[in-house]
Amino acid sequence: QVQLVESGGGLVQPGGSLRLSCVVSGSRVSISGMGWYRQAPDNQRELVATIATNGMPTYADFVKGRFNISRTVAENTVYLTMNNLKPEDTAVYYCHKLESNYWGQGTQVTVSS
Repeated sequence: QVQLVESGGGLVQPGGSLRLSCVVSGSRVSISGMGWYRQAPDNQRELVATIATNGMPTYADFVKGRFNISRTVAENTVYLTMNNLKPEDTAVYYCHKLESNYWGQGTQVTVSS
């Protein structure tokens, strides 16, 4: 069974940084496209970034230049490094195995002074 477990969320001031982690079990990140999504209160869940099986990343326009998605095959973990955070980045962030129904439980990111 595939399980995705996120961690790394928290409270950070505007302009700060966080790194989210998603530990994957039951599937290998090297042969699975993976993605990070987020959902703010009263908003729909939206795509933030993806990383393809060949390691190629894609980003939503609103995070380009600030966020970086990466993975470590040995640890079977996907990361989302978030820099220059803004209050509008406040949301629950979810890890997702693309083309599947597998999602993590989410980790809260709050950007506030």
